Amino acid sequence: MLPALATSGIGSLPHTQLELALQQALLLDIPAAPQLPRRDAAEYMVPQALEGLHGLRADAEGNASLDLGDWRRGAATLDARLDHALERDDGMQRFLPSTGAWQALRPFLWEVEQRKLPFAKVQIAGPFTLRWVLRTTQGEPLAATGDGKAIERQIFRLVLARALALSRRLRETGARPVIFLDEPGLYAFDRRDPQHLVSLQELRVVVLALRRDGAVVGVHCCGNTEWAPLLGLGWDVVSIDARLSLEAVLATGPAFERFQAAGGVLSLGIVPTDLSAPDDVDAVLQDARARLGREVLARSLLTPACGLAMRSVPDAERIFAELRRAQQQLRGGDSRP
Repeated sequence: MLPALATSGIGSLPHTQLELALQQALLLDIPAAPQLPRRDAAEYMVPQALEGLHGLRADAEGNASLDLGDWRRGAATLDARLDHALERDDGMQRFLPSTGAWQALRPFLWEVEQRKLPFAKVQIAGPFTLRWVLRTTQGEPLAATGDGKAIERQIFRLVLARALALSRRLRETGARPVIFLDEPGLYAFDRRDPQHLVSLQELRVVVLALRRDGAVVGVHCCGNTEWAPLLGLGWDVVSIDARLSLEAVLATGPAFERFQAAGGVLSLGIVPTDLSAPDDVDAVLQDARARLGREVLARSLLTPACGLAMRSVPDAERIFAELRRAQQQLRGGDSRP
């Protein structure tokens, strides 16, 4: 379904110049629309994904909170729009991120269409992480408020509508959409928590809806989590920090085997984003070769371990150079620059 050992990106880049960010993104085998939070704080993962949620407040560092009074005044209006989009399939494109929330998105879509690219990727924050990280303006977790369940349901529906809008807009370019949910908050997943189990099933709903819409659907979790339940949700791709999580994913045994048998592939974050020396990448490559069979490794995607917004532009360029070197080595070419 996806090119073997193809390179791609994970969400954000550190650039403040839009054109340079697009150039970098389009060098990858599966280009990924870059989020540029250093250019505009509206592009941090939480405010970008929750654009349109009434009462949302965000600061210059991307920290977000919810004003409950404002949310209550606008909740019925947003629910009505979501009903039209999700239940009547009317007005879905209204949930496409605005230019203010994602400045590179529309130029990226134009490039994808003009270049007639077979695949293109976008990544947005997933509902599990958004619920976990968002607090009220008084510092309370959503679950501690009387409106908590209604807010969390609206967040889930908003993410679903936004993901479907992105998928459909990508399909209009002629490319096969690759939609990743960014879920770093899954490191806090606890199967003993009933609400966490409900959230996991909502992720399954997002996966099914996007796959039905023709998208390749992935999840990115840069920390460790309980991988077995996550692997069973029907993802096409599971994206991990290979140095941190490959051993834990393989330790799920039957769960990983079922994921593979269903056609699932790993996206290996093969280049650590705290890269200090080329030997770091070589060690991760050696470990991946030792732990994965040749066939599994050959089907994998290759990315940096995480988003790069907090690195410098020269660091990002070096990380992508190491990514190309890793790809060449895994494909059997010369492993050294």
